[in-house]
Amino acid sequence: MNPIRWGILAPGRIAHKFAQDLMTVPDAIITAVASRSLDRAKEFASQYNAPYAYGSYEELLNCPELDIVYIASPHTGHHEHTLLCLNAGIPVLCEKPFGMNLGHVQDMVSLARDKNLFLMEALWSRFMPTTLKTMELIKSGAIGKVLGVRADFGFKAIYDIEGRLYNKALGGGALMDIGIYPLFWSYAMLGMPVSLKATAQFSDTGVDVATGMVLGYDSGAFAFLDCTLLAKTDCVAMVYGELGAIRVHGRWHESESLSLELIDQEPQHFSFERTTHGYDYEIVSVGKALREGKTENPDWSLTDSLNLMSLLDQAREEIGLEYEG
Repeated sequence: MNPIRWGILAPGRIAHKFAQDLMTVPDAIITAVASRSLDRAKEFASQYNAPYAYGSYEELLNCPELDIVYIASPHTGHHEHTLLCLNAGIPVLCEKPFGMNLGHVQDMVSLARDKNLFLMEALWSRFMPTTLKTMELIKSGAIGKVLGVRADFGFKAIYDIEGRLYNKALGGGALMDIGIYPLFWSYAMLGMPVSLKATAQFSDTGVDVATGMVLGYDSGAFAFLDCTLLAKTDCVAMVYGELGAIRVHGRWHESESLSLELIDQEPQHFSFERTTHGYDYEIVSVGKALREGKTENPDWSLTDSLNLMSLLDQAREEIGLEYEG
């Protein structure tokens, strides 16, 4: 069986983690790397034994040995770079958030479907064993009817007006960078809400540095979510039910353990130790979908990405956060 040949567009910090995990997947190899700096592309390619290195994203499209491109550019480039690859007939796995707004994501999805090409948002937490186990426990009725969820994500970010997190021109802010994770958790566990309320604190660069959200559902359940760049938080995700709760331990979006905490019973602990960052689960799932000739991953579909981006748009509207364009 020939390996899935990956190209990497924008070899930054996350791309390094992704590449390190990809090297552990038996049927996947890195074939090409593209950066706006040829020296940077060559350095990355050499580190991961990729035969092709390009000094522009456009040149990557001419690589003769590509099955899919992983896009790891800043948020503001996702729309442009995904369309670039799709228009060249190349399947895409694009980092989250998929785009800067729902219109961006609709463009990307429409083009992929028109061209019958694989496209997926790299929502890696969806493929973590802890997420899968949580969903399995809920489906089995282990905690009874789900009454609510909680999830937080916070770390103390260095204040740098030129850096990505505080730079509005680069799509900075807590919501778009890390708030997407709690929103994903609520969506994965409860689906689409009927209401979303949000409030935020802003920096002097115009981006949110902390955002809190409350979501309501037809079932009567609630989701309480928050994210912050100002402080290190517990980063725990919970699902509450009539019979007890499921606790995914910190940092929950990449956790290796969870507990089933039923009322008046000793907690049951589940461990999923690994030696990777955790991107390999996503890589394996994408490879399987490609080998089966699918244009969407049924475990994180394009409809899921459209729904998640619509929630991000609603939260941005609630807090009054706008980006140019």
